[in-house]
Amino acid sequence: MSSFKGEFRYTRDAKGRLNIPAKFRRALSPEANESFVVIQGFDGCLFLFPLDEWKKYEEKLRQLPTNKEKNRRLLRMMTSKASEGRCDKQGRISIPAELLKIAHIEKEVLIIGVLERIELWNPDIYKRYLDSSGDSYEDIAEGIMFD
Repeated sequence: MSSFKGEFRYTRDAKGRLNIPAKFRRALSPEANESFVVIQGFDGCLFLFPLDEWKKYEEKLRQLPTNKEKNRRLLRMMTSKASEGRCDKQGRISIPAELLKIAHIEKEVLIIGVLERIELWNPDIYKRYLDSSGDSYEDIAEGIMFD
């Protein structure tokens, strides 16, 4: 099981490749085989799943009843832009231009470890996202962790 924690700022290269932080590469489980699946995430970011974690996520998606229109729509929207790739010898992975455009990632990328996945953010959008709720860290934690 992969587990990611921490935050890094990197720049993507002209070919859309992004260096995966060494700390995150070391946290990959052997089952991931240095392979990832990138999809459109929520709140303006991209989700980057190690292959083994993606398979678990995909299994949950397979359980969605396809007789519901929203389920079909979500599955189509999520998987039509999904891209699988493997780290090259320099620890980089290619992110498709269409996904970079969706997340408004141009040059600088904020890379955040979120337990089983990595999130890729435009740093300005992430700052606006954090500032938008108006709740403090303590308020959010109290409402979720200590109820």
